[in-house]
Amino acid sequence: MRKPQDQQLIGESPAILEVLEHVSRVAPLNRPVLVIGERGTGKELIAARIHFLSGRWDHPFIKMNCAALAESLLETELFGHEAGSFTGAAKRRLGRFELANKGSLFLDELSSTSSGVQEKILRVIEYGEFERVGGNETIRTDVRIIGATNDDLPMLAQQGKFRADLLDRLAFDVITLPPLRERPEDIMTLAEHFAVKMTGELGKDIFNGFSEQARDALLAFPWPGNVRELKNVVERAIYRCQDDEQAITDIVFDPFESPWRPGAASGEENPASIQLPDKPYDLKQSIQEEEVRRIKNALEQCRFNQKKTAEFLGMTYHQLRGYLRKYDLTDSVAQ
Repeated sequence: MRKPQDQQLIGESPAILEVLEHVSRVAPLNRPVLVIGERGTGKELIAARIHFLSGRWDHPFIKMNCAALAESLLETELFGHEAGSFTGAAKRRLGRFELANKGSLFLDELSSTSSGVQEKILRVIEYGEFERVGGNETIRTDVRIIGATNDDLPMLAQQGKFRADLLDRLAFDVITLPPLRERPEDIMTLAEHFAVKMTGELGKDIFNGFSEQARDALLAFPWPGNVRELKNVVERAIYRCQDDEQAITDIVFDPFESPWRPGAASGEENPASIQLPDKPYDLKQSIQEEEVRRIKNALEQCRFNQKKTAEFLGMTYHQLRGYLRKYDLTDSVAQ
């Protein structure tokens, strides 16, 4: 079980404060909620906050990553199964919907579920009932569903890849999390929080802060992996620091970076070696220019195939399309 301090939502930027206000308004309502955001933005933390600010706070908060299991296994995990319902099912097993009764069920990667599973989820929302796999008994449950995804669910519904009726029921309200690049005011606050925590884990007495060079590097980086990536980068810097009495100066953004890396493209720039200007500059413009550079490089490496480029950058096709439109890069690229 996670400790309470691991569940903190840290930040004072207008973007994150708006999200927290949104959460406070919707949490007391007994309705489904969708949490949308890029990987690493804290969707599970938001879901937990919704649960613990609701009247269900003293009942179970159950989590399920829907992309982690095959369809048949996911169905039994969600709805349970009866003894003998399939090979290896020696005894009855309760599913997540039963375990979450009176509480909340967080369904992460919801867009990866099959139409059959979506239909059964829809029935639970509409009627509060379901049957275990291999059983005929109708089970009643009172569960608040909090769904999460980094995909464009309305677009998937239009394409017939996600049930439109389920989307209508889930989207009583939608909370969209801002990526870290849109909340630069929070970068150093988060970095220092992770640094202090890692310093304690390593048994060190004190964290001596970040050097100006390190701070500039952290602020200039576009953070495609958002808060999760920032946490990894900061923790890596703390553990690699050999002098406990000096501020952190060495920031390694890509731990795979090496002249001996198999298949590494020659001439690839190391983010940690980027020379920062010695005079004031527009941070937001600098971040946008870096995003454009990386997207263009990825497009070239993937021969301008957008689907392959999206996979290469660790985002969905629809997210990449949004970036291409944002930066007017849609001309002369393949679909």
